[in-house]
Amino acid sequence: MSQERRKRQQEREQEVTPSPWIRKIAIVALVAAVAIGLYAFTRHRQSSRLNGFAQCLGTKGAKMYGAYWCPHCADQEARFGSSFEYAPYVECGVKGSRVPAQACVDAGVKHYPTWVFADGARVEGDHDLEFLSQETGCALP
Repeated sequence: MSQERRKRQQEREQEVTPSPWIRKIAIVALVAAVAIGLYAFTRHRQSSRLNGFAQCLGTKGAKMYGAYWCPHCADQEARFGSSFEYAPYVECGVKGSRVPAQACVDAGVKHYPTWVFADGARVEGDHDLEFLSQETGCALP
């Protein structure tokens, strides 16, 4: 073997090879990133499927009265996902004030969330989408 060739071989042998643990960690990180991406994608698709349902609630005269600080209102909002922006929502919480918004006072809302329907019926609390569908006749996807 030529001296140059031996030198290159010795250099290759001295190169640091990545630890098998680094390779395993990289694979786990890649799998986790793909799983998180798939979860976010399917959640967004499920949420956007509810856009029509949320819009229908408003068309049928239903309204949800809630407050930004209310945990049950947040739970109700979470049921709609990103489609909540299409839901008929009235914000009762006024930042820096203990008095609710005038629209909520006028509607006689005392607890949050409160759903008021076109026929005048009202229910308090967080309700599943099936219940709202039955009350309004809006079809769930």
